[in-house]
Amino acid sequence: MAPPLVTDAIVLHAFDYLESSRILKLVTRVGGVRSVLARGARASKRRFGRALDLFAEGTAELQTKPGRDLDTLSSFDVTRARPQLAGHLARFAGAGTIAELTLRFARDAADPGLYDAVATALDALASAAPERAPDATLAGAWRILAELGIAPVIDQCAECHASIDMDAVAVFSHPAGGVVCARCGHLARRGRSLPVSARAALRDWLAGDSHPVTDSGAIRAHQRLLREFVREHLADDRPLHAFEAWEHAPWAGSVA
Repeated sequence: MAPPLVTDAIVLHAFDYLESSRILKLVTRVGGVRSVLARGARASKRRFGRALDLFAEGTAELQTKPGRDLDTLSSFDVTRARPQLAGHLARFAGAGTIAELTLRFARDAADPGLYDAVATALDALASAAPERAPDATLAGAWRILAELGIAPVIDQCAECHASIDMDAVAVFSHPAGGVVCARCGHLARRGRSLPVSARAALRDWLAGDSHPVTDSGAIRAHQRLLREFVREHLADDRPLHAFEAWEHAPWAGSVA
């Protein structure tokens, strides 16, 4: 038997299995995304405690076997529970979007940068006022895409690599992978105008910094931009249900 895998882990999805167990989907620091079986978890809450809660983080011990897609969870010592995420629909929907993007597109290989990006995104959402949850979600989602290696180009042309003035409105082309200069913009298959303020927000989010967005119309535009970029570069034709619910919720773009 292989030695146990001991790693930092965050619970991103959970569902019941048979009569007494649960299956959890985790993002881990040293093992990437993993599916694990928590035997008897429903029969005795003492065994895993708050480890069965969505978005709980801690140290997990996994029993792994070569060729098996399902690990066995031996223990999970919770260090951060994040109950605030369940305290408001805006936070919970944002956290669900972060989890869905991670589970859908991350790999089952070590990726400490991605793990930290997910943890940071969930912490930011947990501490955000409900009206700030949309831009906190956008920040986390773009940072996760950056860690996955598909960050859009913001300050130079994605086609010819010419510098683009930071104070200029630019054309964002999804097929090109970012903003394009005026010359290349005329040749782009598809594109949308990206205002200076939107470029500044996107630049900060990709760098892992916060950037408050207080206009509901701007929030909607950023959500649409993110959806289109994911569809262009990552989508596998399966719907992103949590993302769709977050984007189209009546309160998602309502900020103070």
